[in-house]
Amino acid sequence: MGESEVLFEFTQVGQQMRVSAIDAGTLTEVIVIAPASATRYQMQSLAMAKLKRKLAEGDAQGRAAPPQRLF
Repeated sequence: MGESEVLFEFTQVGQQMRVSAIDAGTLTEVIVIAPASATRYQMQSLAMAKLKRKLAEGDAQGRAAPPQRLF
């Protein structure tokens, strides 16, 4: 993953937190579910690791994840 900005969104659902991580350069998004009792750092680290893994899979296949249309 390059030096692209990563955006995080946190949404509490009951006793769990839904965390979205979006790579601004490719618009690739991953979602993780974590206990609401976890720290923000733990949640971001988990989401970031999943995002890096997803982006690396695209690179390993010889292509980056294509940008998605917003509209």
